[in-house]
Amino acid sequence: MRTLVVLLGPTAVGKTELSLSLAEMLGCPIINCDSRQLFSDLKIGTAAPTAAQQQRVQHFFVSTLGLDEYYSAAQYEADVLHLTQELFPTHDTLLLSGGSMMYIDAVCKGIDDIPTISDEVRTLVKKQLEENGLAELVETLHKLDPEYYTIVDKQNTRRVVHALEVCYMSGRTYTSFRTQSQKPRPFRIIKIGLNRPREELFQRINERVEQMMHDGLLDEVRRFSVYRHCNALNTVGYKELLHVLDGEWELPMAVERIKKNTRVYAKKQLTWFRRDESITWFHPDDVETIKQFINTKLHETNLAEN
Repeated sequence: MRTLVVLLGPTAVGKTELSLSLAEMLGCPIINCDSRQLFSDLKIGTAAPTAAQQQRVQHFFVSTLGLDEYYSAAQYEADVLHLTQELFPTHDTLLLSGGSMMYIDAVCKGIDDIPTISDEVRTLVKKQLEENGLAELVETLHKLDPEYYTIVDKQNTRRVVHALEVCYMSGRTYTSFRTQSQKPRPFRIIKIGLNRPREELFQRINERVEQMMHDGLLDEVRRFSVYRHCNALNTVGYKELLHVLDGEWELPMAVERIKKNTRVYAKKQLTWFRRDESITWFHPDDVETIKQFINTKLHETNLAEN
């Protein structure tokens, strides 16, 4: 049976190198599932696969969007499903790797049928954002949908705005549309989760941020600061350094804030993933154990078919 192996985990846990090794074992390309690595110019701050890594294994959905382009989990779902139809005739197994929670769920479970938002509602929420700021919209979301409030990234303007638009449009909570009922897929899914002890993960995050700064993250942010209004730059690492460029923060403070916000994001990723009982968890260093697990699962599938 055709199988999609999904490699997931928090930021900086060690997905990239393992994904390359697994793709080579499976003889397949990597379907990237990092929503920020889709943007072509954000290479340092998103830890995008290098040219050498992409030469080693073919990658899809890396550096495919301009900074001002709109993209959604629903569009990603459609694009990945179309890609799998093209790839499965020549690959029995495909590998999807990343940490974008909603994008992973979109491929594995499907996007819920959320109502279309009218121009009037979009204008209303946009006006509220401009006049009152994001913090007040977050508080409104807290009142209208306390369940979604607990899990949403409260610094992600697009997600907060979208949730409020749905609440206003439907008179229901955004959560009520997020049924998470799994839509049928023409392939089997095997989910591999990566995690490390907290202190180990946090140390890797801190070291990665320092490396990004050494590699020129501040210059990258400066180069594309004209796109600050775009959702692409509403990303940890970029939004903090924009405060430096604006003369509002000192650089050392911004770097520490990037580390902290990245650690917070990693915890949110783990909270989201841990709700999914279909994930089998491993330490990233257990490479041979992970490979053996995948091969066993694939062998069981072949036996069942025969």
